[in-house]
Amino acid sequence: MLPCRDGVGLDAPLDLLNLPNGEWTGNIAFLDRDGVLNIGSENYINKPDELIILPGAADCVARLRQAGFRICVVTNQSPVGRGLWSSENLRRIHERLQTVLLESNADAVLDLILHSPWAPWDGSWARKPNPGMLEAGRQILDAAENSTKPDLLFDDKWTNRPDESNSVMIGDREVDMIAASRYGVRGYRCDSQVGISDVIEIILGGTA
Repeated sequence: MLPCRDGVGLDAPLDLLNLPNGEWTGNIAFLDRDGVLNIGSENYINKPDELIILPGAADCVARLRQAGFRICVVTNQSPVGRGLWSSENLRRIHERLQTVLLESNADAVLDLILHSPWAPWDGSWARKPNPGMLEAGRQILDAAENSTKPDLLFDDKWTNRPDESNSVMIGDREVDMIAASRYGVRGYRCDSQVGISDVIEIILGGTA
């Protein structure tokens, strides 16, 4: 029960756009989706036109990339696994997310989007609070930067891990903070009504 990418295999080639201010130094900003980039809903975001971007989210993503972070969205999406709607529907939602962000700020690029389609009772390593999406995100981004195919490893099978002291996880729920702790990055919990704008100054001030 691995993480998933939209419309392609987990180890499919990933084309990365250049960062605005130079070469990547390895830092990743892992972002939850709902309550961080867009307004969440107890009934889920079920179609693209339900997606409402939180104020300032695009500028915050752009600022992170300008500060040298790659952006990796890591979102639990159990409606896919429970058959409420398809992975193709989720892909369209994420296409809309990226389009709206770029319309607001041309530097607001989401380098990689990963989701867990599994229900809480499935016990998947990919579903937060487990860190499987963060583990996959690091390995996929590193492989893309080096133009290689990722050989994905998880949990205790992945022993040769990079230094993550300058990477961050931003989320609005405790499961995000637990996933950050289990993976070994600094976690920043934001107000779900404010989103990433709630913590951006703390993050960039702490990494300057």
